[in-house]
Amino acid sequence: MAHAVTPSFEQALTKYEPVLGLETHIELGTASKMFCSCPTAFGAEPNTQVCPVCLAFPGSLPVVNEKAVEGAIRLGLALNCSVAPWGRFARKNYFYPDMPKNFQISQYDEPICVDGHLDVTVDTPDGPRDFRIEVERVHMEEDTGKSTHVGGSTGRIHGASHSNVDYNRAGIPLLEIVTKPIPGTGELAPLVARAYAAELRDLVRSLGISDVRMEEGSMRCDVNVSINEIGASEWGTRSETKNVNSLRSVERAVSSEIERQAGVLDDGGRVVQETRHFQEHLGRSTSGRSKEEAQDYRYFPDPDLVPVAPSKEWIEELRATLPELPAAQRARITTEWKLTDTELRDLVNADAIVLVEATVAEGAPSAEARKLWLNELSRRATEQEVELGALPITPAQVARIIALVAEGTLTNKLARQVVEGVLAGEGEPDAVVEARGLKVVSDDGALGAAVDEAIAANPDAADKVRGGKVAAAGALVGAVMKATRGQADAGRARELILEKLSG
Repeated sequence: MAHAVTPSFEQALTKYEPVLGLETHIELGTASKMFCSCPTAFGAEPNTQVCPVCLAFPGSLPVVNEKAVEGAIRLGLALNCSVAPWGRFARKNYFYPDMPKNFQISQYDEPICVDGHLDVTVDTPDGPRDFRIEVERVHMEEDTGKSTHVGGSTGRIHGASHSNVDYNRAGIPLLEIVTKPIPGTGELAPLVARAYAAELRDLVRSLGISDVRMEEGSMRCDVNVSINEIGASEWGTRSETKNVNSLRSVERAVSSEIERQAGVLDDGGRVVQETRHFQEHLGRSTSGRSKEEAQDYRYFPDPDLVPVAPSKEWIEELRATLPELPAAQRARITTEWKLTDTELRDLVNADAIVLVEATVAEGAPSAEARKLWLNELSRRATEQEVELGALPITPAQVARIIALVAEGTLTNKLARQVVEGVLAGEGEPDAVVEARGLKVVSDDGALGAAVDEAIAANPDAADKVRGGKVAAAGALVGAVMKATRGQADAGRARELILEKLSG
C-alpha cells in the first residue's frame, strides 16, 4: 500500500517500538565443498568448480565435510551454545534457477548448536550500553549458485535480456546463525544490529573458519524487522531484508524499514510478511516476494546423509582450540597498551585491532603501529574503497617501516612514500627505500653543502639568526628540506645552521 508521507526515524519511534532478528550466513573457508570434493576458491571461471554431486546428477551421493562440522561446533562453542549430541540434515524444497537440486540440504528441526548468546556494546551520548543478543541456533547447510542478470539497468531480473548461472558457489559450506527476537533496543536498534554483525564477523575471523569478506559474499545478513505500537502486547508483522552485505547497510536497512513500516501503519495499511532487497544507492529496500513459512518448504530428512553425532570428547577437544575471543582481546590490549575509551573505539571502528596487534608482534611499538594503521593506511583504504585488511601490505612490512623511522633512515614524510611503494607492489620496504632513493641525508658533507646553499639563498633569515633570533632557523631548515626532497635529517640540519651562523 502506498503512503503519502514516510515519517522520519525519530518520528516513527515516538509511536512505535521495533523488534529485530538477524539471520547471518557465513561461508566457511574449507578447501572443498560441503558434500563433495570440489574446490571453493573465490573468483574462478564460471562453472569450473563443479561435479556430479554439487550439480545433482542422478545417482550421485553426498558425503559430509568433517572440517565444516568442526567449524560449526567451534563457532557454536564461541557463541556459548549447547552442541547437540545428534543432528541431522534435511531437504528444504524450493525452486530457484541457481539451485541445481531444486532443494537445499540444510538442518531443520535438529541443528548442530542451540541456545547461545553474543554480547555487544553500543556507544551512546550517555556512555556505552551493553546488549545481550540471544542466539537461537547455528545450523549447517550448503550455498546456492549465483545468477547474473544481463541487459537491464538494475542488475535484477526485471528488464534483463537474459540470465547466466554460475554453479561454482553451489554446495559451498554455510553456517546460518539465527538470533532470537531482539526487543527493547528502541532508537538504538540500527546500531545494535550493526554492532552484532560486526562482533559476529570479528568472532568468526578470530576462529579462522572464514574470511567473512562481506563484499565477496562470504558473510551475508538477513535483517528481520517488525514494529508495534508502544505498549502493545503483540509484536507486529516482520519483513526480512535479504543478503545485506555491509555493516553500513545492516544499519541502514533497519532504520529505513522502521520508517517504511511506520508509514504503512500510519496510513491505515497492513505490513505484509515478505522478503525485501536492500538497494544501496537508494538507502532503502524494495519488495521481493511473500515470505514462505516452514511448511511451504516441505522439509524432510535427507535419505542420503547419516546424522551428525559429535562425541563429548571431540567437542572438548575443539573447545580447547578456541583462541582468545575479540571481547577478551579488547580488554587485554586496553590494559597492555594503556588505551583510552576513545582510542579503543577508533581501533574497533577502523577494524584495525588484529592488524595493529600483528604489527606489534613484529616488534613495532603499539603507539606507532596504531598511528600508521589509523592514519595513513586508513586514508588509503578509504580512497580505494576497500577494507583496511584488504590493502596489499602486511603487518611485518608496516613494522619494518616503523623501524626504519626509529633508526633515522626515514622521516615520517619519507615513510609515507615507502607505504605508497609497498602498496604499489614495488617490493619490501627496504627495496622501496633503495629503488626510490629515500634514505635520510644525515652525512655532514652532503648536508653541509645543502645548508650552505640555503644560507646563501636566504640572507635575510641568515642575518636574523646571526642577530640572535634562533627561531628564524626554521626557514633555513625548510629550505634544506626542500632542496633534499624531504630527505635531510632536520635535526642535524638545524644544528649545522646554528653552528655556521653562531659566530
